[in-house]
Amino acid sequence: MKQLKKKDPSIYDPAEDSYLLQGCIEKFAEGRVLDMGTGSGILALTALDHPYVNEVVAVDINPEAILQLKKEIKEKHLRRITTLVSDLFSDVQGKFNVILFNPPYLPQDKGIEDAALYGGKKGWEIAQKFFEHASHHLVQDGKILFLFSSLTGKEKIEEIIKSYLFQFQEIAKEKLPQFEELYVYLVEKSPLLRELEKKGVENIRYFTHGKRGDLFRGEIDRSKLVKTHFPGKKDIQQVVIKIKREESDAMGRIANEVKWLTALNLYNIGPRLLFSGEGYFVTSFIEGMFIPDWIASHHSAEIRKVLHNVLQQCFVMDTKKVNKEEMHHPLKHILVDKNNFPILVDFERCASTEKPHNVTQFIEFICRMKKELEGKGISVPVAELRELSKQYKEEMTKENFNQLSGLLGL
Repeated sequence: MKQLKKKDPSIYDPAEDSYLLQGCIEKFAEGRVLDMGTGSGILALTALDHPYVNEVVAVDINPEAILQLKKEIKEKHLRRITTLVSDLFSDVQGKFNVILFNPPYLPQDKGIEDAALYGGKKGWEIAQKFFEHASHHLVQDGKILFLFSSLTGKEKIEEIIKSYLFQFQEIAKEKLPQFEELYVYLVEKSPLLRELEKKGVENIRYFTHGKRGDLFRGEIDRSKLVKTHFPGKKDIQQVVIKIKREESDAMGRIANEVKWLTALNLYNIGPRLLFSGEGYFVTSFIEGMFIPDWIASHHSAEIRKVLHNVLQQCFVMDTKKVNKEEMHHPLKHILVDKNNFPILVDFERCASTEKPHNVTQFIEFICRMKKELEGKGISVPVAELRELSKQYKEEMTKENFNQLSGLLGL
């Protein structure tokens, strides 16, 4: 485990972890190198000796550690190395070819505060803060040499790395007493992360997932999507990136969703598709509530408008002979935005059909919501609705559609 210098308990003294990471530097160090959490400076000085390294920046949150390293740099007349007091990347500028990070990684002990040892309550919190901003400071083909302990939780660290679309491989490990193991991972931007950043997407992080897709959030300067009259002025838009889940066996769902979003966006249906690539697509982010929660917090006039709008979108899809699926149970398939506009999401199962059932499925959902809707003053005559649904299913005419919506007072 980590040990402290007796002469200055605020500066971390090199130990097994430092030496393990030090042994990996020679193979990868080049260009501009950042030693994050430099402590004694052992890793920064090791990188400085490498012939392909142009500059080393040594960073630490502890001013005393930086002061001691500055003294050593001055005494040895070292060049190409600068020091900086910074809380992780808070005051770091520019991009680097290689970033070294041997973070505090032990889970917090009650009543003990020690920034040199503890990585947070669970041990991985500092690592998460690091990866949240690491990509912004790493060149496209840059590398991160990251050390952590089995005490931190190997699965959790790997989950954190993936949640920012990095890829990794183990390049070194060492067993320590008391069942602890140290690992060094070589972390790089995944091909998808590189492609997204080239297209202007930044601050990418994991958001949520469905049965078949993982969703990530990000930001993009809208001026990079369309030409604006205000060059140089940033117009940041929140976006969602969808990719296939590793656990899913479904094939071709991303491409299918791109196909149908492209077609249905023409009728103002679905989140706006911004662009797509091999195995992913990017849409505008919807700040809203899923329809059951939205209904629970709004009054009847607003609810009637939203239900009518959803039915209208369903009718358009019916007329185009498109089946969205999931409309009978769309608990997480309809988001209502801040303007009370309902947006259908998740079109991965969408398909062409001669007998679409979007309207009839959503009517069935309304019937199942009878108690909640009648609590808002909206009558739901289930038997009559289901009978009219049968007529609509036989003849999908505007007249039959209007009878359905009229019965609901929409």
